[in-house]
Amino acid sequence: MTTALSLALEYFHPWPNSAGFYLARHHGWYADAGIDLQIRTVDPGIGDSLEHLGRRLVDLAVFPTNRLLMRTERGEPLRAIAAVNQRGLETIRTLASSGIGSLAELAGRRVALNPTPRGVAVVRELVTRAGGDPDAVTMVDVGVRELTSAELAAGAADATFGSYWAWDILLSEHPDRPERVWRVDDELPFGYHSYLLGAHADLTERDPVLLADFRAISERGFRHAAQHPDEAVRLLSSITPYFPDDVIARSLEAISGTWFYENAWGTVRSELVEPYAHWLARHGILATPEHWGAAFTDCSFTTAGQVL
Repeated sequence: MTTALSLALEYFHPWPNSAGFYLARHHGWYADAGIDLQIRTVDPGIGDSLEHLGRRLVDLAVFPTNRLLMRTERGEPLRAIAAVNQRGLETIRTLASSGIGSLAELAGRRVALNPTPRGVAVVRELVTRAGGDPDAVTMVDVGVRELTSAELAAGAADATFGSYWAWDILLSEHPDRPERVWRVDDELPFGYHSYLLGAHADLTERDPVLLADFRAISERGFRHAAQHPDEAVRLLSSITPYFPDDVIARSLEAISGTWFYENAWGTVRSELVEPYAHWLARHGILATPEHWGAAFTDCSFTTAGQVL
């Protein structure tokens, strides 16, 4: 018997962070377990991957931690079953020619971002912790776009928040435009899982064995991608032929280092969720951060190296 499952990815197009799902499907490992997997990108006219999941348009989705916590606090029956990344991926990015030498010096300058409550709070926190005045930062609304280095050079903004150090920056680097880049989770007092894998609560309750199989096969795919990067790049190049192979290869090398914790894939770590939830609450994004655990199921939570 074969079970059809659909998976919504986290972005407008596939990128190397999805390599494990594609490789596992390519090798027939899902099929061997009776899973017929369809991998989809989201329709922006509908919403993000969690919106697709909540509306039962897909069975599984990859999504950011903060969005899951917000939706489950509103009572939406969505659950994470694994962590895809063991750290954050966002940056503050500026050109060396901007003269910005520290995050404090963003005060009085224009920072491009998607001005969600969480995005604005992160930028303000970074500037404050560096000793700058967050009220002096001019926020430039660029929606869901990530500004390229060429757009920064053209004066669209002085810096940008959000570009991933393992993807967006690699797409638009230019040797004649040296940059300064700060990895956001290196500058904050907490870390976070950039992306999680999850399902609707109905599925987690109805067929936990199926999801356990999916999680285990996905781990095999991600491990294979990390251990066989040349094969992964070849496959990804056929899925996203509009990106250069060298960028895919560099991205894969960078992102694969975020997939594992103590050599295991999928581990959800309480120390990367609980402090983050309380920080979101301090900025008015969550109301009941102590209930963060309700957003997760069938996961191994660890803290200080101990399984809870």
